[in-house]
Amino acid sequence: MNDRPDEEAEAVRTLLAQQDVDLNIAIVGNGCHPRLSVPGATVVALPENLGIPEGRNRGALALRGTGSEFVFFLDNDASFPRPDVLSRLVAEAGRYPRATYVQPRLTGPDDTTTPRRWVPRLRAGDPGKPGTIATMTEGVVLVRRDAFDAVGGWADFFLYHEGIDLSYRLWDRGRTGWYAADVRMHHPVTSPTRHALFHRLAARNRVWLAYRNLPGPLIPPYLGIWTVVTALRSLRDGGRRESLQGLREGWATRHDQVRRPMSWRTVLRLSLAGRPPVL
Repeated sequence: MNDRPDEEAEAVRTLLAQQDVDLNIAIVGNGCHPRLSVPGATVVALPENLGIPEGRNRGALALRGTGSEFVFFLDNDASFPRPDVLSRLVAEAGRYPRATYVQPRLTGPDDTTTPRRWVPRLRAGDPGKPGTIATMTEGVVLVRRDAFDAVGGWADFFLYHEGIDLSYRLWDRGRTGWYAADVRMHHPVTSPTRHALFHRLAARNRVWLAYRNLPGPLIPPYLGIWTVVTALRSLRDGGRRESLQGLREGWATRHDQVRRPMSWRTVLRLSLAGRPPVL
């Protein structure tokens, strides 16, 4: 918070412009006091930076008593291009009651560009195609409040892949996710590799993700596949040494994670939905 004043102001301006929804807003300062002043908003000023996922958890906790049916998570560099985004996402949730979360299509400021990594499915060739999904873009997603609370929210220690972790836990309760490709959100088109810790944390969290969520027989193939994928990507993006460091760190600290492997029924459902949990 406070590190992107222009983007933060635009995020709040477009949030307050949303129509046909009742808003209860929490603004979280992760290790700071938010400079933004929003009438009626609950301000959560954390004395230390607890990480993005835990910041989201603290914001959701601050709004627990409001009676809201949904929680929408908004990163401070995203914005609403139209005043009906939230109402349309809620309407989509009504049309697909089995979906515990609804993901809008994320584009650049031009309202068109959607990098493949922003499409929440393996077959990412057509970002304009809606459908059932098994992951999410964490910084712009609508989640049913009761389901979010039931699985314990975001994994507070994650940074990168926390959306897959949350999706797996929601799917394991017999529900799904929905990609509302006709509803758009804006975000600067940047690469995650711009962050110095990306390669190490992304690799570490892959190990944690597998240990936390997968049945034992699936852990070796999952880690094997992602080790190969990471090695190939390092030829283009660099970060091979950091990625190997992250894999070793994740394996050495895996027992620090709470292990709740998904059922084999969930494995089958995810596979039928196009996201077998080894990919």
